[in-house]
Amino acid sequence: MLATLAGSGLTPTSGIVIIPIAGILLGGCLTATALAGRRAVEELRQRRGEVEAALALGFLPRDAAMEICRPSAAGALVPALDQTRTVGLVTLPGAFVGVLLGGASPIEAGVVQLVVLVALLAAEAVATVVTVELVARGRFTAPSGEQG
Repeated sequence: MLATLAGSGLTPTSGIVIIPIAGILLGGCLTATALAGRRAVEELRQRRGEVEAALALGFLPRDAAMEICRPSAAGALVPALDQTRTVGLVTLPGAFVGVLLGGASPIEAGVVQLVVLVALLAAEAVATVVTVELVARGRFTAPSGEQG
């Protein structure tokens, strides 16, 4: 997402702009992947019988696991959607305030915040999809002490 923002000309390519945006995107993706991965692994462990039933019906292992993991992806995006919903009404986001304090107009600050929020939602959606796909393919499992 960061490369898309810089490549499209929406954001300057200077470090003073790229570094904060990269931090915002990485922080959001960390939260989304942790939620998606943890929940998908828990669901697979708790609903093992359903996965086995899908396998018995002829599903491929990845497809059987995806039937169980897919809802965890939606749940992982709830914090980002809630944050986006309340921006400007309940909270003054950091990018907006930072751009204002840097001397930009309120309109410019609002545009920057909108671009950051859209990029954050897109990055978190991609990160969540990749995480759930990796869990469904068996790349991530519960730590050995947590298996039930």
